[in-house]
Amino acid sequence: MIDHGDTAFMMVCAALVFIMTPGVAFFYGGLVNKKNVLTIMMQSFISMGVVTIIWFIFGFSMAFGPDIGGIIGGAKYCFLNAVGMDPNPAYSKTIPFFTYFSYQEMFAILTPALITGAFADRVNFKSYLVFLVFWSILIYAPLCHWVWGGGFLGQLGVVDFAGGIVVHASAGMAALASVFFVGKRHVQSKDDLEPHNVTHVALGTGLLWFGWFGFNAGGALGANGLAAIAFVNTDLGASFAMISWLIISWIKDGKPSFVGVMTGALAGLATVTPAAGYIKPWSAVIVGLAAGIVCYYAVQFKNRRGWDDALDVWGVHGVGGILGTILTGVFAASSVNGVSGLIEGDVHQFLIQLGATVFAGVYAFAVTWLILKVVNCFLPVRVSEEAEEEGLDEALHHEEAYHI
Repeated sequence: MIDHGDTAFMMVCAALVFIMTPGVAFFYGGLVNKKNVLTIMMQSFISMGVVTIIWFIFGFSMAFGPDIGGIIGGAKYCFLNAVGMDPNPAYSKTIPFFTYFSYQEMFAILTPALITGAFADRVNFKSYLVFLVFWSILIYAPLCHWVWGGGFLGQLGVVDFAGGIVVHASAGMAALASVFFVGKRHVQSKDDLEPHNVTHVALGTGLLWFGWFGFNAGGALGANGLAAIAFVNTDLGASFAMISWLIISWIKDGKPSFVGVMTGALAGLATVTPAAGYIKPWSAVIVGLAAGIVCYYAVQFKNRRGWDDALDVWGVHGVGGILGTILTGVFAASSVNGVSGLIEGDVHQFLIQLGATVFAGVYAFAVTWLILKVVNCFLPVRVSEEAEEEGLDEALHHEEAYHI
């Protein structure tokens, strides 16, 4: 029976997840130089259009249609899903089909947008559009099905409350693959690497943190106690990661960094996401502290290696999602959502979380590399050095963000 309260709650959660994509656009847009701000923001906003079309025509069916051998949902049901006939639902019956459809659609839109921060300032927009389509079809939809849609990882018992594997680990490892494939930026000056508008970064962080309450609490698929726990855990994870990142960076750099504080909060949000509906609040504190520490040093490791992940997508989302998925296998409490972790004596749950994380990370990395390789055979993935020096806003779009 449809519950009106659950339906209203999930519609609000879907809207909150929707606002996260503009949040990513502002967060990334503030971090790049002013010559490339429109380009990177457009890469996020265009996902809202392109992925919605994919999701409506066949993406939802691939992710949540009837399982075929644990590998993929039945594409033959795409029309039935599109018109709401719902041949094989994978959701709570207290909400309508289209409520679940739209909630999951927002995740599909957001995930590829996260990748764009890694290759900022140097990727051709036409090539990005092709990449966006194939990444959604070949990486997001299969991972979504394997974990949430009745596929083999879910059948093995892998749990991921709101996207540690499906969203953050996949986007982070895809980001790393794109960094290796595309190569470093041709930096003209130190100013090219400095954020052009930190207030936009703050706006993006606020929108993301706000939206994340729907992102995680919505995983309960209803207005209930589990949603409340996920909501609290989300805030705790972000807050403790923010403060731990602040302390470490303050000690090392001798000054408190506003950008560092906001980056730390996002690391905590990404890390607590897979665990939010499986752990107790005291565990979320530990997860948040671990996120701030581990993700900070992941970024430092990336810098030492010379990887030009422009906006630290791998260090924040990739490492955060991987860490959070593994820690779910440590701290999951059966009293929260029926799953026990290592601290309750379930070694098996810890091992399958670990194995699934490794598998998903390798899959996302390898297929992303392959997609870029194939796209580059037909369209150059990287812009020319001249276009990079001029700035992609002018070179690709003939627009300027500011007329001052």
